[in-house]
Amino acid sequence: MNIGLTGGIACGKSTVSSMLVSRGALLVDADQIARDVVLPGSPVLEQVAAHFGQAVIGTDGSLQRKKLGEIIFGSPEARKQLEEILHPPIRASMREQMAAYERDNPTKLVVVDVPLLIESNLMSMFQEIMVVYVPRHIQLERLMARDGLTVETAQLRLDAQMSIEEKRKLADIVIDNSGTWEETNMRVERFWVGKGLA
Repeated sequence: MNIGLTGGIACGKSTVSSMLVSRGALLVDADQIARDVVLPGSPVLEQVAAHFGQAVIGTDGSLQRKKLGEIIFGSPEARKQLEEILHPPIRASMREQMAAYERDNPTKLVVVDVPLLIESNLMSMFQEIMVVYVPRHIQLERLMARDGLTVETAQLRLDAQMSIEEKRKLADIVIDNSGTWEETNMRVERFWVGKGLA
């Protein structure tokens, strides 16, 4: 069985994914894959450099994310071009990892952590979608505390994403993470037992 795990910024996706992993789930981390596909010397990194210029490659051969960010920030066209280069290899790698886990561990739950799962139209890849949810005001507080942001900057970041209420409506499973760690852990346990995974 597999689930796609998503949520909004500062909703606690990694907290929930580690609770699932501690119970025996196998994790496919899209963010980690996104970092791996642009490792020094990779063909994907060469494509990025060919498109956006050598300035995005550091002296050590690694991707200069800040430099690339400056290029794509405020340019929807450039962002779209970057996504066209990165998304196919990231998705292919996600599918490979999922297939390998499901083949080698047919009884285990495979959790695929994808920040922009819904926005990227990847829902059909998964049997169920789990959304880690906190109300917007808590999301805002946690984001400000976590990243040391002003209210204005944090609001802008939240506004740039699909609203957590929208994501919640599209979920098969909602894990409310607005309380304590223990409360969230209890909700994860309820899900785990309910699915017959315990």
